[in-house]
Amino acid sequence: MATFDADLSKCTALVVDGNPTSRSILVTQLRDFGVGTVLQAARAADARRQLEYRPFDFVLCELHFAGDNDSGQDLLDDLRRNQLLPFSTVFIMVTGEATYAKVAEAAESALDGYLLKPHKATHLGERIMQARARKLALQPIFTAIEALDFAAAADLCMERFKTRGPFWLYAARVGAELMLRMGKSAEAQALYKAVVEAKTLPWAKLGVARAQLDAGQTTQATSTLENLISTEPNYADAYDVMGRAHFEVGKFDKALETYKMAASLTPSSITRVQNLAMMTYFSGQHAEAEKLLDQTVRMGLDSKMFDPQTLVLLAFTRLENGDRKGLQRCFDDFKRLIEKDPESPRLRRLSDIVAALNLIQQSQFAQAVDSVRTLSKSITAPDFDFESASNLLALLSQLANKAIQLDEVQTSVDTLGLRFCSNRAQTELLAASAAVHPPFAEHLRNCQSKVLEYAETAMALSMSGDPTSAVKNLILHGKSTLNARLIDNAWQVLQKHATKITGAEALTQTVMALRATYGMGSAKASLGEQKRGAGGLALRTG
Repeated sequence: MATFDADLSKCTALVVDGNPTSRSILVTQLRDFGVGTVLQAARAADARRQLEYRPFDFVLCELHFAGDNDSGQDLLDDLRRNQLLPFSTVFIMVTGEATYAKVAEAAESALDGYLLKPHKATHLGERIMQARARKLALQPIFTAIEALDFAAAADLCMERFKTRGPFWLYAARVGAELMLRMGKSAEAQALYKAVVEAKTLPWAKLGVARAQLDAGQTTQATSTLENLISTEPNYADAYDVMGRAHFEVGKFDKALETYKMAASLTPSSITRVQNLAMMTYFSGQHAEAEKLLDQTVRMGLDSKMFDPQTLVLLAFTRLENGDRKGLQRCFDDFKRLIEKDPESPRLRRLSDIVAALNLIQQSQFAQAVDSVRTLSKSITAPDFDFESASNLLALLSQLANKAIQLDEVQTSVDTLGLRFCSNRAQTELLAASAAVHPPFAEHLRNCQSKVLEYAETAMALSMSGDPTSAVKNLILHGKSTLNARLIDNAWQVLQKHATKITGAEALTQTVMALRATYGMGSAKASLGEQKRGAGGLALRTG
């Protein structure tokens, strides 16, 4: 039996395991370590009731429960969602499953530890003591994070880093992550660079690249990543960020190549196979994409890392192939996902797309047209994002390709194009969504030309000494198109020439209101919903 200096006699622990023998071993080991109170639960539901009633210093939880639909992961997610798990609690997942996907999912969940069965008592003791020591040392930082006071938490991290206090490297990583979350990419980049100078670490070099990307410094980020990959050729997260860099500037062929490398390094990673599948789809290789999308669904439909947009793209490929049964399975899978999370607006939006595709496959064209008309009514809604635009365009293209008439379809394509065709990369991504009906793809490119013309006209006014007219011009077209780029350009001109602009205060209020409603966040293209930035640190918030 291992002995520890720390006194755990006043600590409480909860062991959650459906296997009586395994549960008994964990309880005995905790008591041997000196934990004062150790309680037990055989099911996730029983554990939740105990955690509602009282706080625990340690929770050891099995991942799988025989005959129970809820897993240890479901319990953890539920506790976080309902704020029943304070930062002070050490949560360690105990399981016999050692696949890459499960270890990656543990990192995604910001677990304090992941213990593989069979284990020695010393291994459990080490995990507990390491996690407890770190929590006690960083308590003020994470108290601020739980209170959503990210600025105060970042300041505490910087102080810990500068003084080289306990866990200073971990504090620096948390601090940089907070700065990225707050949009302070320059400060995050400086902190990551300081870590690199103090102690060359791959995650810090990758952090520099992530901060450069967030600041729009794509060329510099690419150079940083190339240097990192040359010294760390097996660092999969670096390929993830490189893929993002290529994707954001519209170099889809290079993005595809990079995502292939990331997936080959970690073939059991749901997220990486998913990225590769989506990129393959948008590159026009639908036959290969269908195989990868199907593989992703089979690998992780029930995983928290699974992105339901995968099912949408798979449904499109199955409609194109005339796979009636396969499309029906996509529809049925969405039903199950919604049963598990009925309050998710995104799940319902994506499910509506697949339902319309299913109607088309079943030749119920009148109902399909009604469904598309309903979806089209939300194009100008604030929460209608780039993903929604891409999916609706693909759906409209399928209708046009099957010669199904929809009188207002051209107006819908116009509205989508003018709102979301902000740059070449986004335009080509939308064009790829509309590839089955080439006239729509060409029309989208014309929309981008029109948006570019609006922006260039305003910039010419500003450079000729009339920034007031430039801002008014951008606001006019920003309101009519809802294009985030035009709205953002108006903001930039105001920031640069505020003293020269007549009525600057009123114009600023107008632009701020537009940015809050139709800003760059919803207009930004991405491969599905990125739940954790590659190389990022998952932070537990209140």
